[in-house]
Amino acid sequence: MNEDLEVTGPVSLELYAKSSAVDTDFTAKLVDVWPNGFAQNLAEGIIRARYRDSREKPEMMTPGQAYKFTIDLWATSNVFKKGHALRLEVSSSNFPRFDRNLNTGETRYLRTGDGPAGDQFVTATNTVLHDAEHPSTLILPVVPK
Repeated sequence: MNEDLEVTGPVSLELYAKSSAVDTDFTAKLVDVWPNGFAQNLAEGIIRARYRDSREKPEMMTPGQAYKFTIDLWATSNVFKKGHALRLEVSSSNFPRFDRNLNTGETRYLRTGDGPAGDQFVTATNTVLHDAEHPSTLILPVVPK
């Protein structure tokens, strides 16, 4: 940062991505990186791909097709001080904080509406898209000076 930047309120990520799997997770974490390299986690969120449009009606993905995911990182209040850096970490897992995804549409535990239970998994190759057609965007509530 060239100058202090205050971020206060709800944070979200509009993520365009595709996967080789029919289901996967996408996670996002907002981090304040201090000049000495210390990384302070501020806010985080996760979305299971099958619930990208509805929690009530899960829908698997078509492998290789691009989708838009909205990840709620909840709210934060932080001043990124001059000399600090803002970092966005995007991943497909945050285990053990969040349950793992088998990437098959099955779940490890049988839950109503979640699909069949299983213990077999596949590796998902996930691609984050960021171009004119797929403008992945971090939405920050910046407080004006």
